[in-house]
Amino acid sequence: MKKTLICAIALCALITLIYPATDVVAEDDWKSLKQESKRMKIDETADETLKTLFADDSKAAALYDNSYGWAVFDNLKLAFGFSGGGGQGVAVVRESGKRTYMKMGTAGVGLGLGANKYQIVFLFQDSQTFNNFVEKGWQADAGATAAAGTHAAEAKTDFTNGLAIYQLTEKGLMANVDIAGTKYWKNDNLN
Repeated sequence: MKKTLICAIALCALITLIYPATDVVAEDDWKSLKQESKRMKIDETADETLKTLFADDSKAAALYDNSYGWAVFDNLKLAFGFSGGGGQGVAVVRESGKRTYMKMGTAGVGLGLGANKYQIVFLFQDSQTFNNFVEKGWQADAGATAAAGTHAAEAKTDFTNGLAIYQLTEKGLMANVDIAGTKYWKNDNLN
């Protein structure tokens, strides 16, 4: 038991040393931004994420063209046995361009160690699915997964329950990414 505790403390210290200080500085920079600047940064990240997704997956672009709306979230998740994270995003009605700024939070238990920065893209098939997501918030349960990656994206040609979900990391699209334990809600400060 003592040996496990010592290993856990050593791993924590190692993560602290390895974890880039730039993310801490980025968080301080985010807090100092004014509301309009935060909205602009969220919009810029969303646009870049969609461009990357469509360049990597033409079928996602086709789903987007047939969607009622979309949402993109920029997330940071930390794990050390327990995991947690959060991020900011925007949900957009595709035809009108109406934007709703949102937050997300995630928590979990399981094997995991380290930090992961990623973006989630939601494509909504219809107004009901979109409005439920924006107005009521949404919580991913244990069965929710993001279908993407080379093989999974080729197989995914339509919406599932009015929704298509993709996760992008610096390493590219990830197949069957678990997003369980994640909640999305309106950001009252930015709307």
